[in-house]
Amino acid sequence: MHDRPTALELLEAVRHFLEAEAMPALEGTKKFHARVAANVLAIVARELRSESAQLSAERQRLRDLLGEGAGESTHDQAELKRGVRSATKLLCERIRSGDADAGAWRPAVFAHVRQTVIDKLAVANPKFLGAGGEDGL
Repeated sequence: MHDRPTALELLEAVRHFLEAEAMPALEGTKKFHARVAANVLAIVARELRSESAQLSAERQRLRDLLGEGAGESTHDQAELKRGVRSATKLLCERIRSGDADAGAWRPAVFAHVRQTVIDKLAVANPKFLGAGGEDGL
């Protein structure tokens, strides 16, 4: 849409201002709120960087698990989100019906859920993954 600064660069500039300029000059509740705002900007920046790749990978894992029920391939981000949401709903229904309670499908479902949680933590709170990265889960 626009050249520079990009949306990510703008987010990083505001985050840098909050962390380097505002937070040291603030105290108490206002300092805490500035820290929360900087953290929110960091989450949004990580999501912008990784969302497309993570959604595509999640859709592929769901297609591997569910076959045709996981929807069609697309490069449209909104369509990709709808497809992942729809396929996840189908996966949940199959889990609730007991399809993943035993058998060969169970470890594949577990691996998908594990990777999905790791991807979400990498955006929301990568520190939670610890120094060992995703091996900590």
